[in-house]
Amino acid sequence: MAKPNYAFEKRQRDLAKKKKKDEKRQRKLEAKAEPATDDAPTPPVDPADVD
Repeated sequence: MAKPNYAFEKRQRDLAKKKKKDEKRQRKLEAKAEPATDDAPTPPVDPADVD
């Protein structure tokens, strides 16, 4: 039986962790950037004030 290659398995785990961490960081950056584009929302228009 072939011996397990622990170094390869560890590298694969580390790469998976890094990928997940980068994806999470990207999601956070996108979520942070999205509200910044909508800084001044328009106030609701009251139909009574239109006249």
